[in-house]
Amino acid sequence: MNRNTASDLAKLILRIALGTLILLHGIAKLRGGMGWLEGLVVQHGLPSWFAYGVLVGEVLAPLMVLLGFFCRFGAILVFINMLFAVALVHMGELARLNDNGGWALELQGMFIAAALALALLGPGRFSVNQR
Repeated sequence: MNRNTASDLAKLILRIALGTLILLHGIAKLRGGMGWLEGLVVQHGLPSWFAYGVLVGEVLAPLMVLLGFFCRFGAILVFINMLFAVALVHMGELARLNDNGGWALELQGMFIAAALALALLGPGRFSVNQR
């Protein structure tokens, strides 16, 4: 396999992993309702409609990433969404370790890193935009 094909396959794998895992969070929010999230953003001094931005970051953006349709923009939206998730929900865990000795925010950290990597790398050849 040549270097370009391997690079494009690696980007596809990264897109599928990030897009699928974030999309599952978005689907859970669609199925479970947004009420708790609205309360959370209001508690932090933001308007309640701000909570619906999570649907952009956890439904629309992951679909863009999965398809490779304006993937860089979708990855940036996922990145921003995850920064908000950490700031609004996980800030107390920022300097904590879990019971296994790993960082308490390792999942969020991996989502942030993967989104940033895709924003920099682009979707690769196996995508709707084929870049």
